[in-house]
Amino acid sequence: MSTERTLEGRTVLVTGGAGFIGSHFIRRLLRRHKHAKVVNLDKLTYAGNLDNLRDVESDPRYEFVLGDIRDKGLVRTIFARVQAVVHFAAETHVDRSIYDAGEFVLSNVHGTYTLLDALRAFPAVEAFVHISTDEVYGSRPGRAARETDPLLPSSPYAATKAAGDHLARAFHVTYGLPTIILRPSNTYGPAQFPEKLIPLFVTNALEGKTLPVFGDGLQVRDWLFVEDHCRAVEAALLRGRSGGVYNVGAGCEMANLDLARRILDALESPRELIQFVADRPGHDRRYAMDSGLVRALGWEPETPFGEGLKRTVRWYAANRAWWRKVRTRSL
Repeated sequence: MSTERTLEGRTVLVTGGAGFIGSHFIRRLLRRHKHAKVVNLDKLTYAGNLDNLRDVESDPRYEFVLGDIRDKGLVRTIFARVQAVVHFAAETHVDRSIYDAGEFVLSNVHGTYTLLDALRAFPAVEAFVHISTDEVYGSRPGRAARETDPLLPSSPYAATKAAGDHLARAFHVTYGLPTIILRPSNTYGPAQFPEKLIPLFVTNALEGKTLPVFGDGLQVRDWLFVEDHCRAVEAALLRGRSGGVYNVGAGCEMANLDLARRILDALESPRELIQFVADRPGHDRRYAMDSGLVRALGWEPETPFGEGLKRTVRWYAANRAWWRKVRTRSL
C-alpha cells in the first residue's frame, strides 16, 4: 500500500535539474510546496541550461550545485541533508548512444549506482524516484506494456536505462531502500533541447529547413506533455509505493510522419519540407504502455496533444534566441 508523504519542511535533491524535464519539475515543486527546498545537482552538459531556471535562481529555497552524479564524495555530502531524491540526470539521445555508448554507460549506469550507494548510507532519505523511459520495453507490436513485462531494450541508450532500473529494483529488494521507478513515454514541451524530435521539427520548419523522417515515418510514439510528466513525478514522490514501478503514458499514439505533418500545418509550412532519410539502426516500431498503476495514484494526463503542441510551437517561435544559442553550443 502506498503512503502519503509530505514535502513540507523537506529538502529534495533533483539530479539533472537544469535539463528540460528537470527544470519544469523544479519550478512546479517550488510553486506548489511553499515550505520545501530544492537542491539541483547538474553537471551542465550540452543539454543542461541554467537559463531554464532564471526565474527561480534567487529563491532562497533553491540551490544549484555544479557537479557529477558519479562524484561519490559530493553525492554523499548532498544526501546528508536531503529527505527525497528525484533522479532525472541521464544521457538520453538515442542517436548519440548509437554513435558512442560509453558516456551513456558511465552516466546512466554508474551514475545511478553512485546515487543508490549513497542512499544506503542515509536512511533519512524517504523516497528515491528514478526516472526511466518507455524504451526499456522495446518495440510493442501487440498489447501495451505492463510494469511486470520483461525489459527488451533495442538501443544502447535504452539498455543503459534498463540497467539503471534493474539496479534501483535490486537495491530495494536487497537493502529495503525506498526506490520508485517511473517509465514515462516521449515527453515534449517548451524549452526542450532541439535535438529531440518535436523541437527539431519545429525549429527546422521555422528556418525553412527540411524535417528528416526516419525510414517510412510510420514508427509510433505516445506523446506526453511535460507538465503532465511532472505531475506524475510529483504523484510518485508523494504517494508512490516503495519498490513500485509506474508506467506514465498519455494514450496519444501517433506516427512520426503524421506528427511532422501536424507541425508543418501548425506553422503553415509546406509539407514538401518532409525528407525521408535512412532509418536508424535498431529503430523500434511502436512504444505503448498501460498506465493503470500511476492513474491509481490519482494521476491522469490533462493536456490534449493539440493544445500541448500549440503551446510548444508558440514557445519556439517566440524564443528563437534561446534555441539558436543552445544549438550552437552543442555543436
